[in-house]
Amino acid sequence: ARGDIMDCLFCKIKNKEIEAKILYEDDDFLVFLDMDQSYGGHTLIIPKKHFTTYKDLDNITLNKMFLLASKISDEIMQKLNKKGISLQFNYGDTQVVKHVHLHLIPNYELEKDNMDINEVYHLLKEEN
Repeated sequence: ARGDIMDCLFCKIKNKEIEAKILYEDDDFLVFLDMDQSYGGHTLIIPKKHFTTYKDLDNITLNKMFLLASKISDEIMQKLNKKGISLQFNYGDTQVVKHVHLHLIPNYELEKDNMDINEVYHLLKEEN
């Protein structure tokens, strides 16, 4: 399993070995835009500690993750003028990267606005 962590895309992003559009960072979590912006504002929240799936998360980490998701969701909806957002964990074959991540997907299946990732990043990083 140690080899998996060494090859983990999200651990590489966390370690700044791979560039990402980071929206927020603290001691425990990293929040960044998903490379696929089919839904403008599609954001990922990852714990910095490597957990493979959501089932591996301890209650404290899970609770902190959802408190952060609430805060980030509000910002996304306000700054991108969205009326809804879906929170989603993938598991099993639908989980492509085996480092737990919570998807925040604005207006899921209601609209596909295909905003450019740089445009989304600029809007979300703008100070009010």
